[in-house]
Amino acid sequence: MCAAVLDGSTLEKLVAAAVAAPSIHNTQPWRFRLDLDTVALEVRAARRPDLPHIDPVGRAMHVSVGCAVFNLRVAVAYFGWSPVARLLPDPDQPDLLATLPLSGTAEGATRLASLYEAVFRRHSSRLPFSERRFSDLVWHELSEVAQAEGAQLIRLGTSATSRVFRLMREADRRTVADADRAAESRRWVHDPDGTDLGVPLAALGPQDAREQVPMRDFGAHRHQEVLVSRSFERRPAVAVLSTAHDRRVDWLRAGQALEHVLLAATTRGLRASLLHQALEWPDLRAQLLSEHGDRGACPQMVIRLGYGPEGPPTPRRVANHALDTDGASGR
Repeated sequence: MCAAVLDGSTLEKLVAAAVAAPSIHNTQPWRFRLDLDTVALEVRAARRPDLPHIDPVGRAMHVSVGCAVFNLRVAVAYFGWSPVARLLPDPDQPDLLATLPLSGTAEGATRLASLYEAVFRRHSSRLPFSERRFSDLVWHELSEVAQAEGAQLIRLGTSATSRVFRLMREADRRTVADADRAAESRRWVHDPDGTDLGVPLAALGPQDAREQVPMRDFGAHRHQEVLVSRSFERRPAVAVLSTAHDRRVDWLRAGQALEHVLLAATTRGLRASLLHQALEWPDLRAQLLSEHGDRGACPQMVIRLGYGPEGPPTPRRVANHALDTDGASGR
């Protein structure tokens, strides 16, 4: 595969793929910069306290940025470069989370490059899924791609799913009762106003009339008519994504694994929604660890998968708005 010429148009397409990644509450906590000396793309954490109550240590932020790093790797492979990312490359720059040199050729990265179109087709779906089951072969594929990124995807049985959902409901109850957390959640939900951050009301989806699938309650948002009740699937397919350790580099790896799973699922016609509520409370996260049966693992995300309608897209920054151009340009 021959690498493309790096010009302004190609650089914009690389960043557009990166910003298509999911992020908690659609905070998009990333910035990108092209280092002209090394011809490498830098991925940095946005310098603002997006979720000081919900994500005080920045774990969810790192997972979100990891998703963007994976999308960037896919785009880099698609345009013909070697899709190798260095995570946390400089301890003196803690906001520099990854670098991707635009060098070499994408030999052996055909499968990664084939996910490029899925980057733009993937949307979280908070809608009910059908009762149609998907095969063990698909589960195995999703488990393999998570493992390729240094994570583990554990499929939950019916009783484990019920216990995990109980933790999610308890997390929602606590968040709504906590004034600071509830206000923080509400701040990221908004009426259509042209903003490119946060979750539009139309993307919230309904609540589950059967009270089986605990979709996030964004702090009892004032527009209650949006949160109508509908019947969700009776046997939801749920998996826990975990890592062996719980360091910053593991959070970034978890994000890459998460996005690899989501893109692979998209190519199989599957939809996904992310259940993160219980991970926002340390004691509930600890219980989640024991619930999915591997005491040596650190849970990073709960994923609901299934066949169903595509969720409405959430807005994204224009690529140029996420790209720092101080001293950088295409070449």
